Amino acid sequence: MDKDNKNKHLEPETEHIRELKTLFMINQILMSGAGQKQLIAEVLDTLDSELGMNRGTVSLLSPDSNEITIEVAHNMPEKHKRQVRYKVGEGITGKVMQTGKAMVIPKVSEEPLFLNRMERHPTGDEELSFICTPIMIDSKPIGTISIDKLQADADSLDMDMRTLSIVASMIANDVKARWDAALTCQRLEDENLRLRHELEDRFRPENIIGNSGAMRDVYSQIHQVAGSDTTVVVRGESGTGKELVAHAVHYSSPRAKGPFIKVNCAALNENLLESELFGHEKGAFTGAIQGRKGRIEEAQGGTLFLDEIGDFSAATQVKLLRVLQERQFERVGSNKTIESNARIIVATNRNLEEAVADESFRQDLYYRINVFPILIPPLRNRKDDILLLSDYFIEKYSKRMKKDIRRISTPAINMMVAYHWPGNVRELENCIERAVLLSSDSVVHSHHLPPTLQTSDASDTAGAGSLKERVALFERDIIVDALKRCNGSLASTGRDLQTTSRVIGYKVKELQIDHKRYQRKRR
Repeated sequence: MDKDNKNKHLEPETEHIRELKTLFMINQILMSGAGQKQLIAEVLDTLDSELGMNRGTVSLLSPDSNEITIEVAHNMPEKHKRQVRYKVGEGITGKVMQTGKAMVIPKVSEEPLFLNRMERHPTGDEELSFICTPIMIDSKPIGTISIDKLQADADSLDMDMRTLSIVASMIANDVKARWDAALTCQRLEDENLRLRHELEDRFRPENIIGNSGAMRDVYSQIHQVAGSDTTVVVRGESGTGKELVAHAVHYSSPRAKGPFIKVNCAALNENLLESELFGHEKGAFTGAIQGRKGRIEEAQGGTLFLDEIGDFSAATQVKLLRVLQERQFERVGSNKTIESNARIIVATNRNLEEAVADESFRQDLYYRINVFPILIPPLRNRKDDILLLSDYFIEKYSKRMKKDIRRISTPAINMMVAYHWPGNVRELENCIERAVLLSSDSVVHSHHLPPTLQTSDASDTAGAGSLKERVALFERDIIVDALKRCNGSLASTGRDLQTTSRVIGYKVKELQIDHKRYQRKRR
């Protein structure tokens, strides 16, 4: 066999070996676990350096399936890459995406479908060939991979198309694996979120109303501490519901069947408070005609709730510290030591840190009670709960007053949301009780709320002082409610209020009501 025939015989085998080596290298790249764009870029570099496949490009279908964009392009400026777009069916890339079949263009200069948006310019008189192969996942094209090559014969192009199809399949497997991993991760996150919310709802105390993020944190803390006998300090402004949290901790604990004893420390002077807490013996002081148990004894096996502990005198603080440390105390006028088995929960609206700094509150007692603090957010920081609380109080006082209150008007809602609520939930409850009492048409209107809430910012009015202004406010409230029911239609609003659309139009203009904002948008 002569030398030329020998070379011709070895040449296809050499090309085949090079192809296998290249596929092996690409497989190793895809197994490296790097980022997707980095992997694809390395794959295209390998195709160029090993097989002479230039200007490799991977394009992906957009999420809305309307456009094909370039994901990675070999030797292409980033700015140019962002500008190149194809519609499905447009050009070679769009056609391959549409049909899911590879295309081989022997001469790009003779192919009308070749749009040359990548601005391929061969050197000299050389002609370019173009190969584009779909990237398929579950028999659906999700992208394409294409390359340029100096014009070659049909056999060589067929071999290159086969190689590129294998590479496309390998990329598809990598993309699918990433999609599956991302989907699994998302499902796990969704399931984790669902279970967390389910647990939060399950352990949310039934005596507390609120579903805001701040209150969910409170529920979580209640659940964490309820099972132990750890001392709890509930902190928050007046009216936030500190006693409700103490109840929730008690009734969620193993001590739920035991007594819950409350002592309002601010309502008693030093001598009465000491007797109230520790009890006294007969004759211990003037008026002690018989001995009695203190609240600590009464709370045996249960929970003792000390409200406003910041008002304790220095002497009482010392005795309470002993109860917390040693679980022992004596009644007033007695030397007999009594063991205490009561869990202690305290509450205060004072700044205990400042009280410790000015020495009005003992530092050692502060550390003893501050084992597990629960901070109740003020109502102004949990405005998502205002409507939920309002509905609860409306139902409560409607039953008590035997009234049928069905809803709260939009202006009234705006007022409540805009108000800063210095009295917190207690103030809101008082406002709703007043509004239910004043309502005569099954609706809580803005003029039923207290004067403290009647602000121009909250009610969207210019003021409500004179009789004329109050009547205008009342009219505005009624018309806005009717417009909301009638989707902003003046004619329907007129019929609803048993008047004409002309009168409603006049009132809308006079009261400066934008009725279009209540129109339901059609899809």
